[in-house]
Amino acid sequence: MADKVKEVAVEEVDRIKTQTVEAAKSGAYIYPIRGIVYFVSHRSLWKPLMSRLIPTLSLGLGVTVFMFVFTYLPQAALMTFTQGPLAAISAALLVLSESSTLFTVLSKTLLIEDALIDTFDGVLVSKNTTDLVSSGRQIKAGSDPMGKLGKLVKKPFAKFAPKALIRYVMYLPLNFIPVLGTIMFVIIQGRTAGPSSHTRYFQLKQWNSSQQEKHIEQNRGAYTSFGIAAVLLELVPIASILFAFTNTVGAALWAADMEKGNVTKEGTAPNLREQAKKAE
Repeated sequence: MADKVKEVAVEEVDRIKTQTVEAAKSGAYIYPIRGIVYFVSHRSLWKPLMSRLIPTLSLGLGVTVFMFVFTYLPQAALMTFTQGPLAAISAALLVLSESSTLFTVLSKTLLIEDALIDTFDGVLVSKNTTDLVSSGRQIKAGSDPMGKLGKLVKKPFAKFAPKALIRYVMYLPLNFIPVLGTIMFVIIQGRTAGPSSHTRYFQLKQWNSSQQEKHIEQNRGAYTSFGIAAVLLELVPIASILFAFTNTVGAALWAADMEKGNVTKEGTAPNLREQAKKAE
């Protein structure tokens, strides 16, 4: 039995090492940053966010205040047993993380679902992958990428994702472990967030479940690295709504590069790594 456990442990360590190397080579973790730069430098992409800004900011503020009022003291008291004097800071960070996650789930479910779809499609159009977008919505004539977006033919995002929320709550206790637990928590969330960022892309490609799973598994390291970077950005309360849009832009830029063959198994092409250092 002990030998079997050791064998499984070694296999798991080897798998993690392999995915870590793949993640580093892929350069996918750069795309959330590229998404910020691209979003800031392309004003037409601001339209979906600006149309939802006031209600989403109000929701974020309300959620954050509610969570601090009702959950901060109990969690700080519990963390005193594991983190001592650091409990106050750790509990505050944990409540901010919880607030951000709850805010993101509620806003994506109630307020910004269509806006994120428009943003993703708009980026693809701006990167000259209009043929891909046309499989999921009508395309109008014009020069403004956002203005060219017509009526949706397919809408991929689920209104509510209970599995994601249950998974989040299930792994939440990891945050009670100083430093290492938080790192593990972010990595686990990143493994889910990475593939989820391409839900729209998979639908536009008209891939079935097995095709999606095969693609994700072949690029597991890349998707995890993208997801970790995106999760870290979206942990910021209130501002997480902005990063939800910039992460969507980054995911669309990545999808566009995949369509153009600029992303290989070995990672992002060298010329794109150079471009990622420049403002687009």
